[in-house]
Amino acid sequence: MQTKRTIFPNKGLPWLLIGPQLIVTAIFFLWPSAQAIWTSFRREDPFGLNTTFVGLANYTRLFDSGEWVAAAGRTAVFAVSVTALSMISALVLALAANRVLRGSRFYTTLLVWPYAVAPVVAGVLWWFLFNPTIGLLPYMLSGFGISWNHRVNGGQAMTLIVIAAAWKHVSYNFLFFLAALQSVPKSLIEAAAIDGAGPFQRMRDIVLPLISPTTFFLLIVNINYAMFDTFAIIDATTSGGPAGATNILVYKVYADGFLGLNLGSSSAQSVVLMLIVVALTFVQFRYVERKVQY
Repeated sequence: MQTKRTIFPNKGLPWLLIGPQLIVTAIFFLWPSAQAIWTSFRREDPFGLNTTFVGLANYTRLFDSGEWVAAAGRTAVFAVSVTALSMISALVLALAANRVLRGSRFYTTLLVWPYAVAPVVAGVLWWFLFNPTIGLLPYMLSGFGISWNHRVNGGQAMTLIVIAAAWKHVSYNFLFFLAALQSVPKSLIEAAAIDGAGPFQRMRDIVLPLISPTTFFLLIVNINYAMFDTFAIIDATTSGGPAGATNILVYKVYADGFLGLNLGSSSAQSVVLMLIVVALTFVQFRYVERKVQY
């Protein structure tokens, strides 16, 4: 059987079709990335009137800075916590939605709504809920003997941004997990139940292996989200405080570049952050994907 192939008589037509996407990528990704890399090798005054090429001095000073190393450690804790909390919560909700017979569409719609909320709005919402003065949750926690004040307690502030960031992304994970669960053949689960396998064993031996491609995809997306797309949530809730306890790398880039006007150091940090994410993605594809069953 011969496979039909599409042949473009005009060699420029394929490039014309993908041209708009290439232009958008070049303007909004490649050009800013090139500018950030070039700026990371220079030192500028706050007004941009005088620039000096300093080579790798910004990177050397960066890695010698204990403040940046501490921010990198906080970023690792934050990214792992957000990824684990959002993915586990989404999987539990997807399992519940997959079992609901009546009102399943209404239940699913309610769970999807948080994804439509802007990150800054999500941050403000959780800021109000955890506000030590007027917040509902600190009042409830006081009944259990827990004194909540994330303005002075760094651990509580980190907990706040983890919960806010994870809540914002649960809906995204939920949609993918629900689609993956609905694609699992019911005959396999019924056969395992007939053979005496319990719910936990069916989940471990049948469901989780079959949805492992979706889990692997969400793992990569969630780590990138935690390291890049949580700036607005942090800015609206803690602004990197108290005493830098929630000043992770993505927020430190903003604080040093736009507040401290140290553009060279800020650009070097953004380049290093991008390389870290690329390296993590490579490791995930190189080693974690081996356990994925397609």
